[in-house]
Amino acid sequence: MDYGKFKYEAQRAAREAKKKQHHVQVKEVKFRPGIEQHDYDFKTRHARRFLEEGNKVKLTMMFRGRQVTHPELGREVLLRVTEDLKEVGIVESRPSFEGRVMSMVLAPVK
Repeated sequence: MDYGKFKYEAQRAAREAKKKQHHVQVKEVKFRPGIEQHDYDFKTRHARRFLEEGNKVKLTMMFRGRQVTHPELGREVLLRVTEDLKEVGIVESRPSFEGRVMSMVLAPVK
């Protein structure tokens, strides 16, 4: 068998396999500590859709002004989101606080 032909066929097969693979993206959903119920439901529905599509979701809690003095309020909202999405997503990284932003990542359940 011709080695050049073999190499060409291998490259072609690799290119086809690359076309068919799914690229996992990280989608971000931003929350605020004093979020109202309708806004919470709306954003949680988006996060659920992202997880069902197979993407990771970064949940971001943004604090403004004096809200930074009560990070437990933001943590409660993030934990409530993870509780609501536990059937479609698992926690990949716990809530971490950096400056005025608290964030965590959910991965889809396989």
